[in-house]
Amino acid sequence: MMVERQYILLVEDNPDDVALTVRALKKNAILNEVVVVTDGEEALDFLFARGKHAGRSAADMPAVVLLDLRLPKLDGMDVLTAIRKDPRTKMLPVVVLTSSDEQKDIVKSYELGVNSYVRKPVEFNEFAEAVKQLGLYWLLLNVGPPKKG
Repeated sequence: MMVERQYILLVEDNPDDVALTVRALKKNAILNEVVVVTDGEEALDFLFARGKHAGRSAADMPAVVLLDLRLPKLDGMDVLTAIRKDPRTKMLPVVVLTSSDEQKDIVKSYELGVNSYVRKPVEFNEFAEAVKQLGLYWLLLNVGPPKKG
C-alpha cells in the first residue's frame, strides 16, 4: 500500500509571512512538506497541474491549502471560487490565513465555501501558536473525504 503524501499548500506572496509560517510549523514539530506558491494564478496552476506545474500529477492534492486573500494576479477569493467550482478540488480543505479582519472578507470567504478563516496575529509567538493549531488540526485530527484515484 502506498503511503499518501501529506503536505501543505501555502498560497502567500509575502516572503516574510512564508518564512514565519514555515518556521512556526517546524518549531512545533509539524514537519510536513510545505509547497509555496506566490500568486493566485500559480495556486490554480499547481492544483490543476497546468502551466509550469503541468508535469505533476493532478491527483496529488495537499492535505490543506493555507490561502492568503491579498495576492497578485488573482486574489484569494477568486482562487477559492475556482477551487470550489471544480469537482477535483471542491472538497479540498481550504483555510484562509490572512491579515484582513474585515467582516466582508470573512462573510464572503464562508459564502464561497472556506473551511476556516484565521486572522494572522501580528506577534510571532501568537502566530506560531495559530499555525501550530492549524497544522495539528488539519494534518492530524481532520478526517477528509476519500481521495479519488
